[in-house]
Amino acid sequence: MGPTTIGGFIVFVLDIWALVSIFGSNASTGQKVFWIALVLILPLIGFLIWFFAGPRAGAKT
Repeated sequence: MGPTTIGGFIVFVLDIWALVSIFGSNASTGQKVFWIALVLILPLIGFLIWFFAGPRAGAKT
């Protein structure tokens, strides 16, 4: 298992986390579709953009 495999796995896990957070957010359906497409089409860059600018999961009360 080389560094490329480990890096790919880390990006995969982070993208799954982003997708779960996007689904759980209070954003509109259109915004969710945009963010999901961005994360799926550009896994690393899409994740970074989502991390700094994307919707977050709503707080559970």
